[in-house]
Amino acid sequence: MSDNGQNNQSEVVDITFVGAGPVALYGMYYAGLRMMSVKAIDMLGDVGGGLMALYPEKYIYDVAGFPKVLAKDLVRFLKEQATQYPHTFALGEKVIELQSTDDDLIKLTTDKQEHLSRSVVICAGLGAYVPKKLDVPNLEELEGRGVYYFCRRLEDFRDKNILVVGGGDAAFDYSMMLGPIAHSVTHIHRNDFFAAHEDSVLKVKNSDTRLLFPFWELKRLEGDDWVDHATIVNSQSGEEERLNVDAVVLNIGFLTNLGPIADWGLNIEKNSIAVDSRMRTNIEGIFAAGDIITYDGKLKLISTGCGEVAIAVNNAKNFIDPKAKVSPGHSTDKHEMVQRKLARKKREEDKK
Repeated sequence: MSDNGQNNQSEVVDITFVGAGPVALYGMYYAGLRMMSVKAIDMLGDVGGGLMALYPEKYIYDVAGFPKVLAKDLVRFLKEQATQYPHTFALGEKVIELQSTDDDLIKLTTDKQEHLSRSVVICAGLGAYVPKKLDVPNLEELEGRGVYYFCRRLEDFRDKNILVVGGGDAAFDYSMMLGPIAHSVTHIHRNDFFAAHEDSVLKVKNSDTRLLFPFWELKRLEGDDWVDHATIVNSQSGEEERLNVDAVVLNIGFLTNLGPIADWGLNIEKNSIAVDSRMRTNIEGIFAAGDIITYDGKLKLISTGCGEVAIAVNNAKNFIDPKAKVSPGHSTDKHEMVQRKLARKKREEDKK
């Protein structure tokens, strides 16, 4: 396994993952279980995708088997699961182009080199995405000086007065994770409904966090070298309140962009890759899974993404070898058999 992105570009692998986030890592495990040679390409310098890049210390509550788990710990477990098998990572590389070759392979061209694969599974999350911003005086001037869009390190918020803005899952997750360490948390939302899970909303309501809704919006930020005050307003009554704050966390959604993926000839619907029930795209040999895909009834959750990538990998196995069954059978028996084969292969290589 290589983590430094150094690969033999002429090496052909059975399956290449575009992305190395949680869904791709689980897919790499499943591909190993099916005795497939695997590579993952990711533009980031480490595995984990958005979980590690944006909020490694945020708790995740809706992953099977974990009452709650830190994002960075979930990534660590997924990487440990994936790297039971001798997979390759090409990190710090951005896939620019994807083409089918005359010899039934798929060529992935990155900003550094070319890779060849018998199949591809695209697990690129939401693609390139940037946080939505508010038209609030002094906001841009105070970005990076107390104004945050993501909470990467909890210690940055310890004993501070914090204002959280937003009504989705991430905003409520931040209120839940910051509440125990902050001096105070005020959470505002402009609507009378929430996009977050009901249980998360209930937990924040029952905590020490001051939850103000509906109609409450951020009106103004103040501060010289660092944010020190925020003015909030009730848009219906006109009531205003000036808060002493040390940090403001804005989480009102993202603007997504598929980037180069949009030019690969894939069917795109709703800014996502359209797939069928086997996670196949319209291009033969190319599958997709996770937040980047769409189909009727799609839910953008890590748990559903893991199920989708298992479907994609098993169908990729059958695509490469039509004699191979799509269903892998029971993992216990399969895992032990694969481990025996890998151990035997290693002994044979050591004798050479």
